[in-house]
Amino acid sequence: MAQYVLETNSLCKQFGGQISVDRVNLQIPEGSVYGFLGPNGAGKSTTIKMLLGLIKPDGGSIAIFGKPFPKARIEILQQVGSLVESPSYYGHLSGYKNMKIAATLLGVPESHIEEALELVRLTGQAHKAVRKYSLGMKQRLAIAMAIIHRPKLLILDEPTNGLDPSGIQEIRSLIVDMPRRYGMTVLVSSHLLYEIEQVADHVGIIHQGKLIYQGTLSALREQSGDQSLEQIFLGMTGMGRSL
Repeated sequence: MAQYVLETNSLCKQFGGQISVDRVNLQIPEGSVYGFLGPNGAGKSTTIKMLLGLIKPDGGSIAIFGKPFPKARIEILQQVGSLVESPSYYGHLSGYKNMKIAATLLGVPESHIEEALELVRLTGQAHKAVRKYSLGMKQRLAIAMAIIHRPKLLILDEPTNGLDPSGIQEIRSLIVDMPRRYGMTVLVSSHLLYEIEQVADHVGIIHQGKLIYQGTLSALREQSGDQSLEQIFLGMTGMGRSL
């Protein structure tokens, strides 16, 4: 059995002469909420796109569930859910009908729809047109579509971007619930230290394409002594609370 749900070894990507991801070694334990933290442009989204096969690495390797990626791509992605960039949905259709389309495409039973909608707390709005949803509701629907096939790994790239405080709290609660209630492992990226503090038990900090810290959040706090996490991150990245 693999020690980690997801592991990379010297993962690299460059665009032209610019190195975006520089020999990154991620290690994500099963059942964790892994916060992937770094400023905008640090390499978070590029790394995530390589993990999902959306762009090809220039070097290094990826293993998910102990299997090589992309060699076992189909088998792996059947057990992965993701929300990357803007969610896709049909605005004129209800949330339920959007979910039904996702269920058909993924070949999962319709019974999964109600469970996923209940998890993201959209049951009462399921038959309302998505164009009438708030931004937070649209994000929750996108997460429901990402988990309808009950994945083992959920990857969320900046899921609270553009949300108001209420929407942020809704998404935060969902992320924390996933491992505790459903046994999912969650990789969530953010450029906000405060957001990662609220949800993660493990953290990887990326800066200028390099992974400069990886471990549990509690271990980082223990190492900090009298320093706050904000002071530690400021020292690591030169950027502070909003990284």
